[in-house]
Amino acid sequence: MNTSESAENYLETILILSRCKPVVRSVDIAEELGFKKSSVSVAMKNLREKNHITVTREGFIYLTESGKEIADMIYERHELLSEWLTRLGVDPKIAAEDACRIEHVISKESFDAIKRHIN
Repeated sequence: MNTSESAENYLETILILSRCKPVVRSVDIAEELGFKKSSVSVAMKNLREKNHITVTREGFIYLTESGKEIADMIYERHELLSEWLTRLGVDPKIAAEDACRIEHVISKESFDAIKRHIN
């Protein structure tokens, strides 16, 4: 599962938006991330070509099995690392920002070790 940080962020955003919206569209992603719709359109094309998402004729975006797997992994890392850093006394806003950077570069082995340690 070799994806870029940018692709992982988009997939995670689609996952999060899909939990609170009946459908996810490019405009929703652009709004959430503060990006131009044209930039999001290019990213959606790339994700579609890699079979991480499907897009209906109406423009509704859905995660495929591989896209959901990546999004779930990144989201789990983000949540656990944010919570862990906050428990260590880091300001919640800083913890969330740091977790967002760490979640993309940490190895599975290191993340699993942190997860075991926390639980």
